[in-house]
Amino acid sequence: MDYYPIFLKLKSQHCLVVGGGDVATRKVERLLAAEASITLVAMQLTPQLDQWRQEEKISVKQREFSSTDLYGKRLVIAATASSSLNQRIYAEAEATGVIANAVDDPEYCRFITPAVIDRSPLVVAISSGGTAPVLSRMLRQRIETLVPAAYGRLARFAGNFRARVKSSLSSVQARRHFWETVLTGPIADKVLNGHESKAVTLFNTELEKQSHDQTRQLGQVSLIGAGPGDPELLTLKALRLIQQADVVLHDKLVSPPVLDLVRREALKISVAKKKGHHSISQEDINSKLIQLARQGKRVCRLKGGDPFIFGRGGEELTALVDAQIPFQVVPGISAANGCSTYAGIPLTHRDHANSVTFVTGHTQNDGELDVPWPSLVNNRQTLVFYMGLTSLPLICEQLQIHGLAHDTPAAAIQQGTSTDQHLAVSNLADLGSAVENAKLHSPTLIIIGQVVQFAEKLHWFGELSGKTEKAHPKCDQVTERVESD
Repeated sequence: MDYYPIFLKLKSQHCLVVGGGDVATRKVERLLAAEASITLVAMQLTPQLDQWRQEEKISVKQREFSSTDLYGKRLVIAATASSSLNQRIYAEAEATGVIANAVDDPEYCRFITPAVIDRSPLVVAISSGGTAPVLSRMLRQRIETLVPAAYGRLARFAGNFRARVKSSLSSVQARRHFWETVLTGPIADKVLNGHESKAVTLFNTELEKQSHDQTRQLGQVSLIGAGPGDPELLTLKALRLIQQADVVLHDKLVSPPVLDLVRREALKISVAKKKGHHSISQEDINSKLIQLARQGKRVCRLKGGDPFIFGRGGEELTALVDAQIPFQVVPGISAANGCSTYAGIPLTHRDHANSVTFVTGHTQNDGELDVPWPSLVNNRQTLVFYMGLTSLPLICEQLQIHGLAHDTPAAAIQQGTSTDQHLAVSNLADLGSAVENAKLHSPTLIIIGQVVQFAEKLHWFGELSGKTEKAHPKCDQVTERVESD
């Protein structure tokens, strides 16, 4: 982050603007909205600036800029037509400890002015750090449509009751839960529609109810599938619950971009397990969920992929049921679905695969896989191995021993759907070498079956290495059918 986002309270503070053109006019207009005390230095003025001078809204010095103009100022905006003058103003402001902005010259800016959606007292600011102001304005226009003008009225309504809520609800957590109820329900609807007296009645009822219940509140656990990595694959419900959570317990497979969506004030607890040195046992995780919920917290249990596919979600819910803890489950896009799709591999296909089987590649304590190998040997079946990178040699060996052809197309997908996705395609006999050559690491998903042949043509995301050896004469014809299905 190149700039620290901040809002300045400039009411009655002395600010300097140098320049008298259209750009300076826009800057002065914003400073006036913030009720700043403005001094303008310029030889010539736009009609609007001259009008503000006559109305005594700004003080004007019609002359060249002087270093003495910086004395006693909080900030200065250099908005002249001369880059060299703007840079000089910036340098002199730096020397005197006044923060400065040289318009359209990011290198000479101690602060920048963002694109703004003003629903005072609610204000949304967007900035590209001076690198793409047009993009910032485009985003502002989009957000404008999502934030009605009446949101300012809603913000003022909330502000009028803030002190009362603080005195009625003792904990920060209770107050946040209360405001979430107020601002997302019928009370907010009444305010936005101009029925504030009815909103006040509902508000008083809700506050009294939550004041009486705050000592008896029991929290809730939300078991949420975070998907395979791309944060845009989260469901809307998952995103809402993640951002409402007081505490988030997450696995190693939850991607950093997804974790970035958690509220800054929420507590994030890693319960990642690594082979050979588990940092926390499953029993400890279950106990932690129960403990936090009994403290009245909204707990988010965040798991990579889908929590019910090799995610031990059933074990955690059983513990919650036994402890009588309320819970809900939000499914996620599984690693198999997400990774195969981003790799261009259809898991089923009417000409090549009429079934798909998910298999764990996690070995037992004796180093063996507890897998029914004979049932996996079917040329019209797609096999997806989770956690199979370490046991890949064993997987490939056993499938061939039990009769699956050595030239069966096979693929390994590292960190599927993320910006670090890498796809290696080969065949069953050579997949281990392909993975080694591509230097793939965990997490990596293994897909074996005739459908892997489509990756070479349908692959659309991330890096691809290797190719399947076996030729399929009908591949082009079949691919056309996939695209039309």
